[in-house]
Amino acid sequence: MSTAPLPLPGPAPSTEAGLDALLVGFQLTDSAFPSGFYTLSHGLEGYAQAGAVTPETVPELLADLLRHGVGPSDATALVLAHRAASAGDWQLLAGTDQRLHATKLNRELRLAATRTGRQLLDVAREAVGGEPLERYAGLVAAKQAPGCQAVAAGVAYASAAVPVEQAVAGDLFAFCASFVGAALRLRLTDHRRAQVVLRSVAPVIREVVAAALVREAADLGGCVPAADVMSGRHERAEARLFVS
Repeated sequence: MSTAPLPLPGPAPSTEAGLDALLVGFQLTDSAFPSGFYTLSHGLEGYAQAGAVTPETVPELLADLLRHGVGPSDATALVLAHRAASAGDWQLLAGTDQRLHATKLNRELRLAATRTGRQLLDVAREAVGGEPLERYAGLVAAKQAPGCQAVAAGVAYASAAVPVEQAVAGDLFAFCASFVGAALRLRLTDHRRAQVVLRSVAPVIREVVAAALVREAADLGGCVPAADVMSGRHERAEARLFVS
């Protein structure tokens, strides 16, 4: 009888696919990914300039923006874009991008969304690749889609077969990390407190993800009038550290 050891089984294909999707998610949400998120304060600088936020109220402001702004708009658009790209529905994808762009009422918000979105698209085409990204790039080049960040992210995640729930959760976390990073630079928090805020906002992220997954295209659009006012003031400020 042979005593040679039996070969160890390799990882199951589903495990490999799941791990690869997780790694892509890490890459796209890493602060080193050159999408331009570091140039944004997501409205926080406007609040700071108006004296409307303090170190103590930063977590509350972040939660409000997630629930009433980012969740109904960008997170919902990411979900819709992911599903459209996965299904090859390019008309729905372009329509989602156009609708999201239209919901951004201030010029600086629209510019921030498209600058970071197009940068993400360009880098993702090289780093991730895939037909959905190429088709979406064609829509943007033909000016049939504006190229908003949330939509570009949804397409990138779909192109890498990252599950939609994981995709929207990852992008929301990236938003939160960028927000508290801006708070650091604006001296509204410190490094230790920033980590506490990131962990404490996890239940809100879960809530926002769940809501985004069940919205339809007609529901896309946030409503945070105070944030729109702050953005309008920030756009005309004499000095700015961030572009939004």
